[in-house]
Amino acid sequence: MSTTRTATGASLVIFILALAAGLSVASIYYAQPILPLMGNDLHLSVNGMGLIPTLTQVGYALGILFLLPLGDRHDRRTLILIKSGALAGMLALCSFAGGLNALLVISLLIGMMATMAQDIVPAAAMLAPEGKQGKTVGTVMTGLLLGILLSRTVSGLIGEGFGWRVMYQLAAASIAFVGVLLWAVLPRFQAHSTLSYPALMKSMAHLWLRYPELRSAALAQGFLSVAFSAFWSTLALMLLENYHLGSAVAGGFGIAGAAGALAAPLAGALADRTGPARVTQLGSVLVIVSFALMFTLPLLSPHWQLVVIAISAVGFDFGLQASLVSHQTLVYSLEPAARGRLNALLFTVVFVGMALGSVLGAQAWEMAGWTAVVGLAALMAAIALAIRLMDAARVSRTARLCASQR
Repeated sequence: MSTTRTATGASLVIFILALAAGLSVASIYYAQPILPLMGNDLHLSVNGMGLIPTLTQVGYALGILFLLPLGDRHDRRTLILIKSGALAGMLALCSFAGGLNALLVISLLIGMMATMAQDIVPAAAMLAPEGKQGKTVGTVMTGLLLGILLSRTVSGLIGEGFGWRVMYQLAAASIAFVGVLLWAVLPRFQAHSTLSYPALMKSMAHLWLRYPELRSAALAQGFLSVAFSAFWSTLALMLLENYHLGSAVAGGFGIAGAAGALAAPLAGALADRTGPARVTQLGSVLVIVSFALMFTLPLLSPHWQLVVIAISAVGFDFGLQASLVSHQTLVYSLEPAARGRLNALLFTVVFVGMALGSVLGAQAWEMAGWTAVVGLAALMAAIALAIRLMDAARVSRTARLCASQR
């Protein structure tokens, strides 16, 4: 009976971690389907609207790089709770923004504080039973990824029905709620390092140089993130111009993409059994195929074009999330005492890719329309696959060299 209670309690903690990860990371995506609403309200240009998700992604990348390493030096519980309070405050402030400059500063800070999601993932890995790390990380990542994808659906519906400011007020309330849950269930975490903050930051350079596996994982996932962000940051504009569909429909495509989040626990379990490298290759191939499918749009009727876009969203999100969970599993295994810094390096590159995707996607859209956006995304995924294949070749060469020296 006590064992059952323990297992139930552990499952509850993991569920709350997944919920918290999803709600916190959703904060950086709420703007995407409601950009036209924000633009109309504040009289913003297309470039001005594009800066909002870009600054949020940049803030997330900066927060990962400069704040996430603190998880190796301090109690993760304390860091998560501080960030949850700050994030709730920033979201509330955003709902009262009266101009582009204020909105951009707040968006940057929202991105930085939303990195509590990336403190939660390594915390889940620490709480995972032996041999279940991949599955546990995958479960929490399911919540995180559903937050990324369903945030667009929720934001689109609420924004169209009640206005974009109400959306941010509800977001602030959700983070305050989940912060209370985390305060109630999270245990304290022992720090793994006594390094000072400057020494922690310096050690990240050594970790980057020491592990080629880390560099390959970060770069491959970074290129996949460019593709992901280019698609989602321009989808609302494309649907409005090409199909005269509003933000609610743009958000509705998040439901299709959310099906891809089912890949997270499956990929984690598969990585536990077969190793993560193979899963990253398969994920990259699926992303390429899914974007390539959208090149057939000019041949189809408008109805079937929308169906193909939805199918492609499921496919590339499935492939991208499978690759992400597998890359995390690979990186976390390199040096357990440095998980915070390893995670920081991985996700700094990922969200630099996200920020670049927002910028490049907007430029591709203005230059040559949706075909250019799809072409950009397919090219980025092909580069990611090439990186994974080169890393596999490097591992194979190393194995042969070690065998010949025995």
